[in-house]
Amino acid sequence: MSILVIGGNGFIGSHVVDLLLAGGYAVKVLDRTPERFRPPLEGVVQIQGDFADRVLVAEALAGVDAVVHLASTTVPATSNLSPTDDIIGNLVGTVSLLETMRATGVRRIVYLSSGGTVYGIPETDPVAEDHPLRPISSYGIVKVAVENYLAMERFLHGLDYVAVRPSNPYGPRQGHLGVQGLIGTYLWRVVRGEPLQVWGDGSICRDYIHVRDVARFCVLALTSGVSGVFNAGSGKGLSVAEVGRLVAEVTGRDLQIEHLPARPFDVPRVVLDTSAAAKALGWRPEIGIVEGLAETWAWVQAQAADGATPYRGRR
Repeated sequence: MSILVIGGNGFIGSHVVDLLLAGGYAVKVLDRTPERFRPPLEGVVQIQGDFADRVLVAEALAGVDAVVHLASTTVPATSNLSPTDDIIGNLVGTVSLLETMRATGVRRIVYLSSGGTVYGIPETDPVAEDHPLRPISSYGIVKVAVENYLAMERFLHGLDYVAVRPSNPYGPRQGHLGVQGLIGTYLWRVVRGEPLQVWGDGSICRDYIHVRDVARFCVLALTSGVSGVFNAGSGKGLSVAEVGRLVAEVTGRDLQIEHLPARPFDVPRVVLDTSAAAKALGWRPEIGIVEGLAETWAWVQAQAADGATPYRGRR
């Protein structure tokens, strides 16, 4: 099989590409930028550009059997700054992608939705896929809209799709500016000797999952023949304060804490029920939080020692 990975040079996408290559797949990557923390991989066809460029997408889909769509122009913390840009960049671009897939005969897609934002403030704990969708950020609203377009495309035109709703991924290659990914943000701040920022009282609780578990889910979903929407999480919750304590334990550092006002778009607690994925796909998370934190901390330290930062990549 030949797979097009949209956003394949990003944090999650780079791990999906690794697993696809290990599985013997032919891989194309469509992304706006190269990978940040390593050079281009041998055997991967790199196409640089925006997935909203219909002509470029049509060219990228040539000879492709399926698509993994991981690209997003926003994160929850930035999407509400300009919902119009969020809609144009992500919803319109993805609907255009689906139309181009239909025109080129590509009938299988795995789409990275969001398990942390589509449900809004949960009424159950843990949260299953049939929970009402009441997002309180533009990011979550757009993700729900894309899921609905996927379902419409299946009903009207026979598209096979899996929408993956991951919880909060973390792991190597998550260096960034600190707008998304609490664990990655904390570890980069530790290595730079900066205080950890806590929004609110530290009670915000999330479900953290290692990036390779998410990537394994995407590849499994791609080849499963199953269609539908599935959560991907650890099934366990950690508060911001608990993450801080684990970071201190794993890094062995005395950490400074900077308290900031609570943010209105932060849902108090989201922990995902992943039993549907276990039943339909045989998927379960394999990497525990302490093991995953230790691996990620080792990676962050290696990057810092080699002169890389989440802002510039390798020198």
